[in-house]
Amino acid sequence: MEFLLSKGDCIRDLKRTLLFLVLTCLVALVCTDQDYYSLLGISKEASNREIRQAFKKLALKLHPDKNQNDPDAHENFLKINRAYEVLKDDELRKKYDKYGERGLEDHQQGGRYESWNFYRYDFGIYDDDPEIITLDRGEFDAAVNSGELWFINFYSPRCSHCHDLAPTWREFAKEMDGLIRIGAVNCGDNRMLCRIKGINSYPSLYVFKTGMNPVKYYGDRSKESLMHFAMQYVTSTVTELWAGNFVNAIQTSFASGVGWLITFCAEGGDCLTSQTRLKLAGMLEGLVNVGWMDCATQGELCDNLDISSSTTAYFPPGATLTNKEKGGVLFLNSLDAKEIYLEIMQHLPDFEMFSAASLEDHVAHHRWLLFFQFGESDKSNMHEFKKLNFLLKDEHIQVGKVDCLSAPSVCSNLYVYQPCLAVFKGKGTEDYEIHHGKMILYDIVAFAKESVNSHVITLGPQNFPGKEKEPWLVDFFAPWCPPCRALLPELRKASKHLIGQLKFGTLDCTIHEGLCNMHNIRAYPTTVVFNQSTIHEYEGHHSAEQILEFIQDLMNPSVVSLTPDTFIALVKQRKRDEVWMVDFYAPWCGPCQALMPEWKRMARLLNGLITVGSMDCQKYFSLCHQENVQGYPEIRLFPQKSNADHHYYSYNGWHRDSYSLRSWALGYLPQVSVDLTPQSFTEKVLHGKDHWVIDFYAPWCGPCQNFAPEFEVLARKNVLGEHIDSRDAKGIADLLTERLAVIKNKGKRKKSSRNKDEL
Repeated sequence: MEFLLSKGDCIRDLKRTLLFLVLTCLVALVCTDQDYYSLLGISKEASNREIRQAFKKLALKLHPDKNQNDPDAHENFLKINRAYEVLKDDELRKKYDKYGERGLEDHQQGGRYESWNFYRYDFGIYDDDPEIITLDRGEFDAAVNSGELWFINFYSPRCSHCHDLAPTWREFAKEMDGLIRIGAVNCGDNRMLCRIKGINSYPSLYVFKTGMNPVKYYGDRSKESLMHFAMQYVTSTVTELWAGNFVNAIQTSFASGVGWLITFCAEGGDCLTSQTRLKLAGMLEGLVNVGWMDCATQGELCDNLDISSSTTAYFPPGATLTNKEKGGVLFLNSLDAKEIYLEIMQHLPDFEMFSAASLEDHVAHHRWLLFFQFGESDKSNMHEFKKLNFLLKDEHIQVGKVDCLSAPSVCSNLYVYQPCLAVFKGKGTEDYEIHHGKMILYDIVAFAKESVNSHVITLGPQNFPGKEKEPWLVDFFAPWCPPCRALLPELRKASKHLIGQLKFGTLDCTIHEGLCNMHNIRAYPTTVVFNQSTIHEYEGHHSAEQILEFIQDLMNPSVVSLTPDTFIALVKQRKRDEVWMVDFYAPWCGPCQALMPEWKRMARLLNGLITVGSMDCQKYFSLCHQENVQGYPEIRLFPQKSNADHHYYSYNGWHRDSYSLRSWALGYLPQVSVDLTPQSFTEKVLHGKDHWVIDFYAPWCGPCQNFAPEFEVLARKNVLGEHIDSRDAKGIADLLTERLAVIKNKGKRKKSSRNKDEL
C-alpha cells in the first residue's frame, strides 16, 4: 500500500510558506465553524443513505445554478459539499468526531462540485427505493454472506445505460421483494469495492449466493429476462401432490413442525401459476412446504378434502385435513405471492419466550439469539425475522425472546435498557454480545454468525477489566456512531486470531458514561489495550488486519517510543555503528495517523539493521521545538557516527509506504558489497577460491535500482554472520528469490556483493 503526501500536508520549511498560505486560503473557503451534522440537518447517528438524502435535498436548493443572484451561493454550497465529503467517509468522519476540523487538515475535499442537473438526475439513484438496498463497502460482505440470495447492480452515476436500466431495476425489485434481495452499489462512491469485485463496466449485474461464485448476467435488460435469470437460483421446490404421496408428505412435514401451503387446481376458480408457486416456495423456504394438486386427476382426494373449486390453503402442523373448520386451515383469497406470504408469516408461531428462571439454563450450553423487548414488540418486521431459525440452523443458533417488563433483573444485569437483540455463545449469561447494527434480517444473520464464532463480549461495570493478568482490548463506542458500528465486525475478525492471547470487549458509553469518563474517552470509537497498568490507544484504520498488526507490535514492539531523556541517551549519544530513524509526530495530525501503520511495518522490515523510534511532539513539544521540528510528520535518519557525517537526514520523498521508507533508509547504511572491475572480477571471482553472488546491473535500469537495497541486505546478512548453508546452492537461490519477491518495484540501485561464507 502506498500513501501520497496530500496538498494539505504540514509545512516543512520556510520555502513552503507561500504554498501554505495559498492552501490556507483555499481551506478557509471550504471550512466552517458550523457543525457538519447541523449543516446537513442530520443527527450524529445518520446512516450513509440518510447523509446522501440530506445532502441531495440541500444541493438542489442551494446550488449556485439555481441561485445566480446570490453572491454567497458558491461559498454556501462549498460548506455543505465539504460536510458531505467528510461525513460519507467512515475514516474522515471518525477524525472529525474526535478532533474536529483540525484532524482533517490533510483532507481538503469540498472545493469542487457538480452541476445542478447531476444532483437532480444522477446522484443517489436508488436512495428513495425501499425495495433496493444500497450497499457500501463496510456492509457488502456481511450482506452477501448472510445466506440469502442477492442480485446486485454495480453502477456509475455518470453511466447513461445505468440510468436507462433504473426504472426496470425498480420494477424488478418490487416483483422480487421477499424472495431475492435486490441491491445496488454506487461505484462512484465505492471505487475500491468495485475494483476488488472486478467490476470494469457499468451496469454490471451479479447474483451472489453463499457457497457459489458470483454469476454475472449478460442477457437482455427487461424485467421478464431479469426475473427468468434470477429464478434459476431459487433452489426451492414445489411438490405435486397426489394420492400416492399425499399422506406421507403431510405426516412427515407435520412431524418436523412444518406446515403446507397447497394450491388446488380445479375447473372452477383460479389457482396459483407455476411462477407464483415457485416464488412462494423460495419466500417460505425452511418455514412452509409448498405444493399443488390437480383436482382433474385427483378428484377423489379433492372431494375427501372438500375442495370443489380452485383454491389455496395453508395447513399448519397438526391441522385436521378432513375438517376445515376445526383444523385451523387458513384459506387464502389472493393470487399475489407477496400478499399470501405476509398472511402466512403472520400465522406462523412466535419465538419461545424465556422467563428469568429459564434463561440461565437455556444459554448455559446452547447458542441463542435473543430478542429483548419491553412489553409488546413492534411486529412490523417480526414476520421476516421468523426466517432466522432456518438461516441460523447450520451454526446451531436457536432464537428466542425475553420480556424485560416481566424479567427486569435479567435485563438490568445484562445492561439492556431498550429493545435490542443479543447473541449468547453457549457459555452462560456472561459470554454474550449485544447487536448494534441495522434491524434488518441480513444484518442480524451476519452478526449472529460472526458473533458466535468470535471472542468479543459486551462489557459493563461488573465485568470490566481491572488489574487482571490477561491483557484486554476494549472498544469504547456509542451505538449511534456509524464508524463505531463499522469497526465491530473487524474486531470480531481480529479476535479469532488472538485466542488465549488477548480478550476482546465492547463498552457502550451511552449507558456506562461514568466508566468512559473515568478513562477519559472523548470520541467514538476509542479502542484501547489494557495490559495490567499499561494502556495503549489504537489509532489505525478500522480493519482487522491493521488491528492485528497493532497487537503484534505491542507484543513485540518494533518502534521505540522515545522521551526527551531516551532520545538523548539512545539517539544523540548512540554508539558509533548504530543507525536510527525517528518519526516526529502529533496524535491529531492526519498524515501522522496514516503513516503510523506503515512506520511499524517498516520497522519490522529493518529489524537488526536500523533502530526505529517515534517522538510524540504534542506530549514533548519543548524537545521537538529544540530539535527544530517545523511540521508533522518529520522523518529523520541519524546515520553511523563519523567526523564527516551529517547530524541527520530528513526524508522528503512523496511516498510514505513502508517499502519506500525502507529503501530510502538502506541507502544510508555503509556499503558491505564489493565493487568489481573487469580486472578484479577476473582475479577474485573467476580465479579465486571464494564463492560469490554477483549482481550484473546497469545504472540506468529501473528494476536494478529497485533490487539494490535487497541485494545489499543479502550481502549484509552474510557479512554479519547470518548463516546461509553455502553447501546448498538452492539455499542461496531461494533467499534471492524471496528477496526479489519482497521488493518487486521497490527501492534503489546499489552494486555487487560477494558471499563471505566459504563452503
